[in-house]
Amino acid sequence: MKKGILLFVFISFLFPAYSQTLFTYGKHSVSASEFLRAYNKNKTATPDKEKALRDYLNLYTLFKLKVQAAGDLHLDTLPALEADLQSFRGQIEGNYLKNDKEMDALMDEAFQRSRKDIHVLDYFVEAPAGADTGKYFKAINELHQQLKSAKINVQEILAEVNTNGVNVVENDFGFVTVFTLPYEFENIIYNLKPGQSGVPYRTKKGWYVFKNKEERHAVGRVKLAQILISAPPGFDIERKQAKNLADSIYTVLQNGSDFGRLAKELSNDRTTFMNGGEMPEFGVAKYNPDFERMAFALNKDHEISKPFETAFGYHIIKRISATPAPSSKNDEAFMYNLQQEVLKDSRIESAREQFINDILPKIGFKKNNIIEQDLWRVSDSSLMANKNITSGKVKEETVLFFYNDKATVKVSDWILFLRNSGKVTPGQMHESYKKSWPEFIAHAAVENYRRRLQSFDSEFKDQLREFKDGNMLFEVMERNVWGKAAADSAGLLEYFNGHKDKYVWNESADAILFSYVSENAAIKGIEDLEKGKDWKELMNENSSLVQADSGRFELAHIPVVDRTDFTIGLITLPVINKNDGSAVFTKIVKVYPGNEPRNFDDARGLVINDYQNKLEEKWIAQLKKEYPIKINEKVFQSLLK
Repeated sequence: MKKGILLFVFISFLFPAYSQTLFTYGKHSVSASEFLRAYNKNKTATPDKEKALRDYLNLYTLFKLKVQAAGDLHLDTLPALEADLQSFRGQIEGNYLKNDKEMDALMDEAFQRSRKDIHVLDYFVEAPAGADTGKYFKAINELHQQLKSAKINVQEILAEVNTNGVNVVENDFGFVTVFTLPYEFENIIYNLKPGQSGVPYRTKKGWYVFKNKEERHAVGRVKLAQILISAPPGFDIERKQAKNLADSIYTVLQNGSDFGRLAKELSNDRTTFMNGGEMPEFGVAKYNPDFERMAFALNKDHEISKPFETAFGYHIIKRISATPAPSSKNDEAFMYNLQQEVLKDSRIESAREQFINDILPKIGFKKNNIIEQDLWRVSDSSLMANKNITSGKVKEETVLFFYNDKATVKVSDWILFLRNSGKVTPGQMHESYKKSWPEFIAHAAVENYRRRLQSFDSEFKDQLREFKDGNMLFEVMERNVWGKAAADSAGLLEYFNGHKDKYVWNESADAILFSYVSENAAIKGIEDLEKGKDWKELMNENSSLVQADSGRFELAHIPVVDRTDFTIGLITLPVINKNDGSAVFTKIVKVYPGNEPRNFDDARGLVINDYQNKLEEKWIAQLKKEYPIKINEKVFQSLLK
């Protein structure tokens, strides 16, 4: 009995006050946890927590009143709002159809591996299907044992093991990084120390032994321009001529000749010569190892290499820029690209498998006990002859899977999956079925889980509700406030006439605002205006470079570089937008003192805003009568603690 009492007390402490009702509005209630979730998404740093919470509580109660009013009008059933909600659901549900822990682990693994480049050698022996694999394994295993020694001659070892019809070959991959090789190979390589070789690894093609020859800190990415003088390997005369020409080009480059012009005139790389030899930015394992070695050896921008040889001929390269490998996860663009690589790589299958294993018990997945061969026969008949037959106890209406929401998956669903999969091979139908069966189970399970996401994931449910409430709020505000105010011309004029003293100009000017695509274009525009060119003529001549707007503007709203003494005829200095390089400046036509009255047209925007506030206040007063608000002050005070 005492244990039961203690347990009850303990559990009571585990449920804090924020699980209780914070306020009610009419017959509806809001928990403290819902309020805090919204507050924490929108809060700003403040020393007065109580005031911040109280202010947000006032805003949130009004928000709930408006959304409830929209709900009572059934605005959520409007086709446009329903379509918006379904579209939003489709955009976000993919974020919840995965195992987050497994995905985070894959991301962390990929990031750590991206920080290191490994020079990889591999030794491979092909083991033909149906052949005696024993001799191939013996050869590759002998090589593996020999590679453990620090003092070895690999070529002599290869000569020793390559007997009795065995041919173990050595391949030099050069430096590789994450995603360069298949995930199964990458896992082996990144678990080897420099100089270490792995145990023999079997694939369908044969046996592999991988070796970590050396490693380095990741070099990142580099952007180059190149001049290629091509010459086929084995043609000594042509290779010598290519070398002589490359040496001559390098000499004139050293004397100041333009790299881009020479690339256009002389480079044999047909994909880059017209662009001055410029290549897309690339990382390791993109090109020939000899080429990459020289590319990443350049230490500074604009540095030019001496001519060097690859199988393609002779290259001269110039470094344009380099992007180092990020040392932390703070580079959002890099991490996003890394995530996209993970998602399209085979490694994502491990996360998907874990996700499927996690959701099967949640959805109450249960297979019906049917005979496999009967299912295959029904499938054959439907796919090959488009006939619905019964084999044993199986037909197209037979249930294959059950779920705890009483949903089922039938044989007809399986056949439709096969039709759309494109993976059924004629002559190997049953083998195709066996391979597709696990995929179908996963597909059906995910589909059931997806339809019921709100039941399984509270965060997803909250996101949908927030989007739906936001859409309903916009629609009800448009009907009761925004659109109503804009359309009420008589009401706006009456409001203006009753509050004319509010609508006065601060210090202002008649002015022309120019917006140019670049600083240089803006400077040229200023020069033309100073020479007396009319601004409309300037617009017509440079319509692709400039936009202009004339009118009366308050001086505080005119963009300037620094504090400015506005006078008639002044052309301000261009203000540069750091994001896109565009530039704006202003020509002052006439200056007005402050406190001059605005007419209705000049004040219309301000009047609409004030009139909207008036309509909203009136509407809120009505809502408060319809849905009386009651705050649970005790629960609110507990939030402060």
